[in-house]
Amino acid sequence: MTRSAFVRARRPEHKQQRREAILGAARELALASGVRNVSLGAVAEAVGLAKSNIMRYFGTREEIYLILAADEWREWGEAIGDRLRDCAGADEVVAALAETLTARTLLCDLMSHTTTSLEHNVSVPAARTFKQAVLGVIAEVGTLVSHVTDLTEGEAVELVSAATGLAGMLYPVTHPSPALAELYAQDPAIAAACPEMMPTMIRLLSAVAAGLPALRS
Repeated sequence: MTRSAFVRARRPEHKQQRREAILGAARELALASGVRNVSLGAVAEAVGLAKSNIMRYFGTREEIYLILAADEWREWGEAIGDRLRDCAGADEVVAALAETLTARTLLCDLMSHTTTSLEHNVSVPAARTFKQAVLGVIAEVGTLVSHVTDLTEGEAVELVSAATGLAGMLYPVTHPSPALAELYAQDPAIAAACPEMMPTMIRLLSAVAAGLPALRS
Protein backbone atom coordinates (compact mmCIF):
# COMPACT_ATOMS: atom_id res chain seq x y z
CA MET A 1 0.00 0.00 0.00
CA THR A 2 1.37 3.44 -0.91
CA ARG A 3 1.91 6.34 1.43
CA SER A 4 -0.75 8.42 -0.36
CA ALA A 5 -3.32 5.68 0.20
CA PHE A 6 -2.60 5.79 3.93
CA VAL A 7 -2.76 9.58 4.09
CA ARG A 8 -6.19 9.69 2.46
CA ALA A 9 -7.69 7.03 4.71
CA ARG A 10 -10.17 8.51 7.19
CA ARG A 11 -12.95 5.98 7.74
CA PRO A 12 -12.78 3.49 10.64
CA GLU A 13 -12.40 0.51 8.33
CA HIS A 14 -9.49 2.23 6.59
CA LYS A 15 -7.82 2.89 9.93
CA GLN A 16 -8.21 -0.79 10.77
CA GLN A 17 -6.61 -1.64 7.45
CA ARG A 18 -3.66 0.56 8.40
CA ARG A 19 -3.25 -1.23 11.71
CA GLU A 20 -3.38 -4.62 10.04
CA ALA A 21 -0.88 -3.53 7.39
CA ILE A 22 1.54 -2.31 10.05
CA LEU A 23 1.19 -5.50 12.08
CA GLY A 24 1.58 -7.61 8.95
CA ALA A 25 4.74 -5.79 7.93
CA ALA A 26 6.21 -6.10 11.42
CA ARG A 27 5.45 -9.81 11.41
CA GLU A 28 7.07 -10.44 8.03
CA LEU A 29 10.16 -8.45 8.97
CA ALA A 30 10.52 -10.40 12.21
CA LEU A 31 10.19 -13.72 10.40
CA ALA A 32 12.83 -12.64 7.90
CA SER A 33 15.44 -11.18 10.22
CA GLY A 34 14.37 -11.78 13.82
CA VAL A 35 12.48 -9.57 16.27
CA ARG A 36 15.67 -8.05 17.68
CA ASN A 37 16.74 -6.68 14.29
CA VAL A 38 13.51 -4.91 13.29
CA SER A 39 13.35 -1.18 13.92
CA LEU A 40 10.31 1.06 13.88
CA GLY A 41 11.85 2.77 10.85
CA ALA A 42 11.97 -0.53 8.97
CA VAL A 43 8.30 -1.17 9.70
CA ALA A 44 7.41 2.35 8.58
CA GLU A 45 9.35 1.93 5.36
CA ALA A 46 7.68 -1.42 4.64
CA VAL A 47 4.21 0.16 4.71
CA GLY A 48 5.19 3.49 3.16
CA LEU A 49 4.65 5.63 6.25
CA ALA A 50 6.69 8.00 8.33
CA LYS A 51 7.52 6.79 11.84
CA SER A 52 5.37 9.57 13.27
CA ASN A 53 2.37 8.16 11.41
CA ILE A 54 3.05 4.67 12.71
CA MET A 55 2.88 6.05 16.23
CA ARG A 56 -0.65 7.29 15.63
CA TYR A 57 -1.72 3.66 15.67
CA PHE A 58 0.82 2.09 18.00
CA GLY A 59 2.63 4.03 20.67
CA THR A 60 5.96 2.25 20.26
CA ARG A 61 7.75 -0.52 18.40
CA GLU A 62 7.43 -2.65 21.53
CA GLU A 63 3.66 -2.23 21.54
CA ILE A 64 3.48 -3.52 17.96
CA TYR A 65 5.36 -6.65 18.90
CA LEU A 66 3.46 -7.13 22.14
CA ILE A 67 0.24 -7.19 20.12
CA LEU A 68 1.76 -9.69 17.70
CA ALA A 69 2.93 -11.77 20.66
CA ALA A 70 -0.60 -11.92 22.06
CA ASP A 71 -1.90 -13.04 18.67
CA GLU A 72 0.78 -15.73 18.46
CA TRP A 73 -0.05 -16.95 21.97
CA ARG A 74 -3.73 -17.28 21.04
CA GLU A 75 -2.92 -19.17 17.85
CA TRP A 76 -0.65 -21.53 19.77
CA GLY A 77 -3.41 -22.02 22.33
CA GLU A 78 -5.74 -23.20 19.58
CA ALA A 79 -3.09 -25.48 18.05
CA ILE A 80 -2.07 -27.13 21.33
CA GLY A 81 -5.73 -27.45 22.28
CA ASP A 82 -6.37 -29.52 19.18
CA ARG A 83 -3.35 -31.72 19.95
CA LEU A 84 -4.23 -32.25 23.60
CA ARG A 85 -7.67 -33.62 22.79
CA ASP A 86 -5.94 -36.65 21.28
CA CYS A 87 -3.37 -37.07 24.06
CA ALA A 88 -3.39 -39.65 26.83
CA GLY A 89 -0.91 -39.25 29.66
CA ALA A 90 1.94 -36.95 30.56
CA ASP A 91 4.39 -38.27 27.97
CA GLU A 92 2.10 -37.42 25.08
CA VAL A 93 1.28 -34.03 26.61
CA VAL A 94 4.97 -33.18 26.99
CA ALA A 95 5.63 -34.17 23.37
CA ALA A 96 2.68 -32.06 22.20
CA LEU A 97 3.87 -29.02 24.15
CA ALA A 98 7.43 -29.34 22.89
CA GLU A 99 6.49 -29.98 19.27
CA THR A 100 3.90 -27.22 18.93
CA LEU A 101 6.14 -24.63 20.57
CA THR A 102 9.24 -25.59 18.60
CA ALA A 103 7.26 -25.32 15.37
CA ARG A 104 6.25 -21.71 16.12
CA THR A 105 9.49 -19.85 15.64
CA LEU A 106 7.97 -16.37 15.72
CA LEU A 107 6.20 -17.08 19.01
CA CYS A 108 9.41 -18.41 20.55
CA ASP A 109 11.36 -15.41 19.27
CA LEU A 110 8.79 -13.05 20.74
CA MET A 111 8.81 -14.97 24.03
CA SER A 112 12.57 -14.58 24.23
CA HIS A 113 12.22 -10.79 24.12
CA THR A 114 9.05 -10.32 26.15
CA THR A 115 10.39 -9.63 29.63
CA THR A 116 13.67 -8.05 28.52
CA SER A 117 12.28 -5.54 26.01
CA LEU A 118 8.71 -5.93 24.75
CA GLU A 119 7.08 -5.30 28.13
CA HIS A 120 9.10 -2.10 28.45
CA ASN A 121 8.21 1.20 26.79
CA VAL A 122 4.52 0.30 26.47
CA SER A 123 1.36 1.74 27.97
CA VAL A 124 -0.44 0.18 30.92
CA PRO A 125 -3.48 -0.70 28.75
CA ALA A 126 -1.22 -2.44 26.20
CA ALA A 127 0.53 -4.37 28.98
CA ARG A 128 -2.81 -5.35 30.55
CA THR A 129 -4.23 -6.60 27.25
CA PHE A 130 -1.13 -8.71 26.64
CA LYS A 131 -1.02 -10.20 30.12
CA GLN A 132 -4.71 -11.04 30.06
CA ALA A 133 -4.27 -12.84 26.74
CA VAL A 134 -1.28 -14.85 27.94
CA LEU A 135 -2.80 -15.79 31.29
CA GLY A 136 -6.02 -16.79 29.55
CA VAL A 137 -4.21 -19.13 27.18
CA ILE A 138 -2.14 -20.69 29.96
CA ALA A 139 -5.27 -21.28 32.07
CA GLU A 140 -7.18 -22.83 29.17
CA VAL A 141 -4.31 -25.08 28.14
CA GLY A 142 -3.69 -26.04 31.77
CA THR A 143 -7.29 -27.15 32.12
CA LEU A 144 -6.97 -29.36 29.03
CA VAL A 145 -3.70 -30.84 30.31
CA SER A 146 -5.29 -31.72 33.64
CA HIS A 147 -8.06 -33.59 31.82
CA VAL A 148 -5.65 -35.96 30.05
CA THR A 149 -3.06 -36.48 32.80
CA ASP A 150 -2.98 -37.21 36.53
CA LEU A 151 -1.87 -33.64 37.25
CA THR A 152 -4.11 -31.29 39.16
CA GLU A 153 -5.21 -28.18 37.31
CA GLY A 154 -2.71 -26.10 39.26
CA GLU A 155 0.10 -28.51 38.43
CA ALA A 156 -0.95 -28.54 34.79
CA VAL A 157 -0.77 -24.75 34.67
CA GLU A 158 2.75 -24.97 36.13
CA LEU A 159 3.74 -27.45 33.41
CA VAL A 160 2.37 -25.21 30.65
CA SER A 161 4.12 -22.20 32.17
CA ALA A 162 7.37 -24.16 32.32
CA ALA A 163 6.98 -25.17 28.67
CA THR A 164 6.49 -21.63 27.42
CA GLY A 165 9.25 -20.30 29.65
CA LEU A 166 11.67 -22.94 28.35
CA ALA A 167 10.72 -22.16 24.77
CA GLY A 168 11.56 -18.50 25.26
CA MET A 169 14.84 -19.34 26.97
CA LEU A 170 16.01 -22.03 24.54
CA TYR A 171 15.06 -20.33 21.29
CA PRO A 172 17.92 -17.78 21.20
CA VAL A 173 20.39 -20.43 22.39
CA THR A 174 19.40 -22.83 19.62
CA HIS A 175 19.27 -20.05 17.01
CA PRO A 176 22.68 -18.45 17.52
CA SER A 177 23.95 -15.18 16.12
CA PRO A 178 26.15 -15.27 12.99
CA ALA A 179 29.26 -14.89 15.14
CA LEU A 180 28.31 -17.83 17.37
CA ALA A 181 27.28 -19.93 14.38
CA GLU A 182 30.73 -19.35 12.90
CA LEU A 183 32.33 -20.20 16.24
CA TYR A 184 30.39 -23.45 16.44
CA ALA A 185 31.46 -24.34 12.92
CA GLN A 186 35.09 -23.75 13.88
CA ASP A 187 34.99 -25.46 17.28
CA PRO A 188 32.95 -28.68 17.55
CA ALA A 189 33.68 -28.95 21.27
CA ILE A 190 31.92 -25.65 21.93
CA ALA A 191 29.16 -26.51 19.45
CA ALA A 192 28.47 -29.72 21.36
CA ALA A 193 27.41 -27.64 24.37
CA CYS A 194 24.65 -25.94 22.35
CA PRO A 195 21.43 -27.89 23.05
CA GLU A 196 18.83 -28.97 20.53
CA MET A 197 15.54 -27.32 21.33
CA MET A 198 12.97 -30.10 21.11
CA PRO A 199 14.90 -32.92 22.83
CA THR A 200 15.91 -30.53 25.60
CA MET A 201 12.33 -29.38 26.11
CA ILE A 202 11.02 -32.94 26.21
CA ARG A 203 13.62 -34.04 28.76
CA LEU A 204 13.14 -31.07 31.08
CA LEU A 205 9.36 -31.00 30.81
CA SER A 206 9.24 -34.75 31.49
CA ALA A 207 11.15 -34.11 34.69
CA VAL A 208 8.74 -31.32 35.67
CA ALA A 209 5.69 -33.45 34.93
CA ALA A 210 7.07 -36.35 36.96
CA GLY A 211 8.20 -34.16 39.85
CA LEU A 212 5.14 -31.99 40.41
CA PRO A 213 3.00 -34.71 42.05
CA ALA A 214 5.86 -35.48 44.44
CA LEU A 215 5.64 -31.93 45.77
CA ARG A 216 2.02 -32.19 46.82
CA SER A 217 1.53 -31.45 50.48
